[in-house]
Amino acid sequence: MRTHKPSRKTIAGIAGLLLLAAPLAACGEDEAGSGNAPTPVAEIVDLKGGETTAIKLDTGFTDALTSLKLTPGVLGSAKLTDGSLIFPITGGNVSVFTPGEVPNYVVGQIQHESSGLSLKAGGTTVELRNFNVDPGVSRVYGDVVVNGDVAATAAYLFRLNGSTLKDLQTEGDTAILEGTKVFISDVAAGLLNDTFGTDAVTDQLLVGVAKITVKVPS
Repeated sequence: MRTHKPSRKTIAGIAGLLLLAAPLAACGEDEAGSGNAPTPVAEIVDLKGGETTAIKLDTGFTDALTSLKLTPGVLGSAKLTDGSLIFPITGGNVSVFTPGEVPNYVVGQIQHESSGLSLKAGGTTVELRNFNVDPGVSRVYGDVVVNGDVAATAAYLFRLNGSTLKDLQTEGDTAILEGTKVFISDVAAGLLNDTFGTDAVTDQLLVGVAKITVKVPS
């Protein structure tokens, strides 16, 4: 995992929401290579407090769980409500640069500590915990625990595709962006197949569609 003053209200809200937008690479030098660091148009230095990432589960994913006789559950502060997994945002930061000024204009992270997803079959339980979104590479990392033993930390668990992203919505003091697709990563697919003795999980398995809700700085 990589950890990389709010300005106006709208810009700052968009900055947080871009975390689950279309694939972007981590920001490096400016295009000219002059060594002069560009100035971000907005920064949110502390993401937390009433903010969530929700994933509306795709029927293909739930059907796959049923066929594999896997029972899903939630961990810690996560919730499963009306077909959506909901994970509270516990921290993070983001910087947004002017598109075109640098090749890659969003850097940061968004953390979901002390929550996660469990999958159980027979006497085996796999827990995916402590999700951390890296917008620079459109990946979600997290810890993996199998039957109480840590199997991996900061593992690449999900990949993001923002091609179906909807327009920004605002409701009172919150801003909402939804439409990014969440897929199982090839790493997680291999781990789940090995653990549960199957070859049915692939990196084409759509988990669901993400919706993030953040407080808009005033």
